[in-house]
Amino acid sequence: MADKCDLCLLGLIILSSLLTGISGVEENVFISSGENVRLSCDNALSDCKSTTWIYSNRFRHTVVVELIKLGIKIKDIERHERLSLESDCSLNIKNVTEEEDHGLYTCRQYVNDRQQGPDARVFLHVLHVSVSPSSSSSSSSSSSSSSSSSQTEISPGRSVTLSCQLYSYTGFSCADRVRSEGFELLWVNQTGVDLKTDSRYQILSSSDQYRCINITLTTTLLNEDDNREWRCQLTHRNQLETSVRYTVKYSGEKTVLEEPHNVSNTKVYQYH
Repeated sequence: MADKCDLCLLGLIILSSLLTGISGVEENVFISSGENVRLSCDNALSDCKSTTWIYSNRFRHTVVVELIKLGIKIKDIERHERLSLESDCSLNIKNVTEEEDHGLYTCRQYVNDRQQGPDARVFLHVLHVSVSPSSSSSSSSSSSSSSSSSQTEISPGRSVTLSCQLYSYTGFSCADRVRSEGFELLWVNQTGVDLKTDSRYQILSSSDQYRCINITLTTTLLNEDDNREWRCQLTHRNQLETSVRYTVKYSGEKTVLEEPHNVSNTKVYQYH
């Protein structure tokens, strides 16, 4: 009888650990700035009135910020109009911005003021491309805008610099994250060839506390660059996660660098 009880207890322990692992799944979501994103709440109960979403990024805030409290959106935060809660308690963010939205999102359940189960955490990584202001002679919109309609005009024959940045917060150094997870940014042409192999492009990499990885492309535009596409790709262990593309178009006496819809691939990785 004692042996049977021991087996039952062992089974309950195993089952409990499995359930904890499922509800405590940690996700990494990769997206380009300007896009909409949906963050899943893997520990949601049947009623979202128990759901609280909090945001943390120690580079932007000294304390965590409540976005959703017990199913109700907090209105006295800057980006409340871009946030919404779905019926499955997932969090929607419209028009994602690289500086304001990257970071750690935690979905937590409360019943009678007591937390139920472990947290469900989502790390949001945002890829952003901007045009160096020094390379443009005039601009029809903000040079760092991530809107699909943004464009920057420059005179023919002038050099242009595109900066591709991964904004990522993981609670420890970006260098450790890049090394352990194998994150890499690449500038490629329309056929997918790494532009580092072409001497007309100068490619430089750097990093800081806000932009986990930054890779710049500098080149002088040629006549044959009309309708040419360049893409900044984020890869994770040699697998494409998301990308931003820029296409060169000539317009009269000026060169227009315009950014079309920029996400070619967005995936979610789950870590148990």
